[in-house]
Amino acid sequence: MRVLGIDPGSRITGYGIIEATGDRLVHVASGCLKITANDLPQRMGTIFEGVSNIIRDYSPEVMAIEEVFISRNPRSALVLGHARGAAICSGVLLNLPIYEYSPRTIKQATTGRGGADKIQVQHMVKVLLGLREQPSADEADALACAICHSHSARGDERMQAAPQ
Repeated sequence: MRVLGIDPGSRITGYGIIEATGDRLVHVASGCLKITANDLPQRMGTIFEGVSNIIRDYSPEVMAIEEVFISRNPRSALVLGHARGAAICSGVLLNLPIYEYSPRTIKQATTGRGGADKIQVQHMVKVLLGLREQPSADEADALACAICHSHSARGDERMQAAPQ
């Protein structure tokens, strides 16, 4: 299963694509969409177009995206929600199933601790995917989201295959 993970942001949106076969995870591609426009609608258009291009280029089977966390700044939470919406619309229009995970669930699946910090997530993503270099924080968060979905999907498969 090829999974696209998205770490949405209105200035930097991380993406990561992994191939999951059984317990084996392989890094396919990852990076960041750097959004330079100041106008919010233009930034959302850049995210929509960028994620759409990634989907067309790498043909993932599913998209996993981080849920909005509650921010102390309501405006920041709203803008983050717009960024998520732009990315989700890309996936929906290109017929991808979308799965959403909380930051705590993603960290738990990747590091074993729901309260892990960004450096721990970066390190574990590097280890789990056998990367030569540590990915940037946004890239690691997107890859962690994809890893989280692969673990979740594998657990669902095991539950369905278990004798009743």
